[in-house]
Amino acid sequence: MSDRSITFLKDRRTGELVEAALIDGVSRQEVESTESAWRPFLMNSLEERRRAGNSELSPPEHSHWDWRRKHEAVRGLIAYRMFGVECDGAMQGLMLVSTAGHPCRIKEQKGKEQVYVDFVATAPWNSPSLVEISKFSLVGRVLIATAVQLSMEEGFRGRIGLHALPQAETFYARNCGMTDLGNDKRKEELRYFEMTPEQAAAFLR
Repeated sequence: MSDRSITFLKDRRTGELVEAALIDGVSRQEVESTESAWRPFLMNSLEERRRAGNSELSPPEHSHWDWRRKHEAVRGLIAYRMFGVECDGAMQGLMLVSTAGHPCRIKEQKGKEQVYVDFVATAPWNSPSLVEISKFSLVGRVLIATAVQLSMEEGFRGRIGLHALPQAETFYARNCGMTDLGNDKRKEELRYFEMTPEQAAAFLR
């Protein structure tokens, strides 16, 4: 059973905030519908770019992720939660998080529990790396804020951690104000970021 609450995204076409639904507990059917919408758009956009000889735009680094498989892999596991943001009749972003098994690494909070963001992605039509003008912005901020809120609900005081794809490093460092702990040899050399309770409070403000 999924829960829905109200959130807001920015419509890049009008510059206005629009109401969206934050879904806690994305269903298999919703994941399948999302994949059925995202993948054709991605493939068609790449083909259009190829025909136009436009090499400046590239697919999002998460475009190969199979959200159906991810959903199936954690089905029934209470330590995992999948969230989605729905607006304009379509899923605008997805996030999978875990609430156990990823202790903090920052010196001042080393070993403490946190929410770990396993995967987070925005719809391809919102990706600046793929389209010249995205449909909606704030999707990533809404999902990261959701992870922070979950951390607080779990008693972790807003602590979260994640490994960032290269295209998203600047977002986590600057937009989210997270601490960059450098490349992680155990995780494909991806940069690892954590958010402290103080950074979480600043981010939510």
